[in-house]
Amino acid sequence: MMFADLGHFSALSIKIAFTVLVYPSLILAYMGEAAFLSRHHEDLQGSFYKAIPEAVFWPVFIVATFAAVVASQAAISATFSIISQCCALNCFPRVKIVHTSRKISGQIYIPEVNWMLMCLCLAVTIGLRDTNMMGHAYGLAVTTVMLVTTCLMAMVMIIVWKLQIFTAVAFLVFFGSMELLYISASFCKVPEGGWIPLALSLIFLTVMYVWNYGTLQKHQFDAENKVSMNRILRLGPSLGMVRVPGIGLIYTNLVTGVPAVFGHFVTNLPAFHQVLVFVCVKSVQVPYVCEKERFLISRVGRKEHSMFRCIVRYGYKNLQQENYDFENTLVSELVQFVEKEKESGLGPITEESSREFGNLDIEALDASELTFNDPSHEENSVQSSHDIQVMKSGDEQLENSLPKEESLQILKARESGLAYILGHSHAKAKKSSSIIKQVAIDIVYAFLSRNCRGPDVVLNVPHASLLEVGMIYYV
Repeated sequence: MMFADLGHFSALSIKIAFTVLVYPSLILAYMGEAAFLSRHHEDLQGSFYKAIPEAVFWPVFIVATFAAVVASQAAISATFSIISQCCALNCFPRVKIVHTSRKISGQIYIPEVNWMLMCLCLAVTIGLRDTNMMGHAYGLAVTTVMLVTTCLMAMVMIIVWKLQIFTAVAFLVFFGSMELLYISASFCKVPEGGWIPLALSLIFLTVMYVWNYGTLQKHQFDAENKVSMNRILRLGPSLGMVRVPGIGLIYTNLVTGVPAVFGHFVTNLPAFHQVLVFVCVKSVQVPYVCEKERFLISRVGRKEHSMFRCIVRYGYKNLQQENYDFENTLVSELVQFVEKEKESGLGPITEESSREFGNLDIEALDASELTFNDPSHEENSVQSSHDIQVMKSGDEQLENSLPKEESLQILKARESGLAYILGHSHAKAKKSSSIIKQVAIDIVYAFLSRNCRGPDVVLNVPHASLLEVGMIYYV
């Protein structure tokens, strides 16, 4: 754990610090304690403090206390980093992640996890009331981390560094054999406090596995039950529904096809907005994404359908901008897309034609292609997109400069209002499922879903314009 957050420093700075300061200090400390024990065999318990001269005891005690605080900070930072990566991989329930740096995405703070760590520390301290038992628990955790790190290092040597398998195996055998000896000694202390890290690992492993399994089952249900695009388009320009004024934003995790929640909605209420936009939000590992690269828009169907698909790419700091005018910016991007489509003279830019001509690569949403922009440099681009303010008195001049067809239709639909449609899905196991699956989905996953942050909070959707569509997923 003491090396957990060293990734914020360069390799050269780590080498210099360890060679000049850390390594000599450790050698001197261990040599001094060993010299003291060689003459005072009876002071084996608490030898560290007993080896300190009385004149400097309290200064060393204060320094040791602060050193423990610094060491715990590394463990806390490592926990935040692991939880954040698990959330990105859908292996942990959604939590609030606060990014404290504009340049380093790994510097984060998670309030819920911080409170959880505090409660666990108090529970272990009050429950055990024995430093020896806490030491046994810590020893088993550290030796296990050492062995796991060695195994992962062997994989890195083969996959990343492209070294020979023999070299990686030799490394694994040499260091792994020594670490197995430490682990075997630590397992002897399981009844005396070593059971604590094992119990916590089992609990968190269960939570992560159930959440990932439930999320994959829901995504598989969405993919298998998405509405056929051909079936939708065969219904005619009105899509077989009453088209009411306004713009409807349908949030979905699918980058292709029509989500099942849309079919569920129109089946029970055959009416929808004049302009439909399927919005798919993707978070990338850069702090800011400039306006030019944030929206990837394509058309769904023919022009008379007034359906679009918009993939929105956010940086990890963009998501925290609560004052960001998403609605007017999206309308501006839609109007600009329609204008570019007219100027190109190639006809409607659909999803298929976008892939064919390379204008929209849905699968390639890599952060390496995005431009790093600070908010201060982004104001100009934001202001340019806000030039289309459909709710202000300058609309008449803007409308006169735009072609009189689809662009005006989008602007008038914006004046009528904009609604956010999110699926509020509940996963339930099929009756034919095993008892283990029913417990995992109906009890554990349902409990985690009810108590984690909702998608409307994560996406910063205004509650006044939010419409949630309830749907049960039988997985």
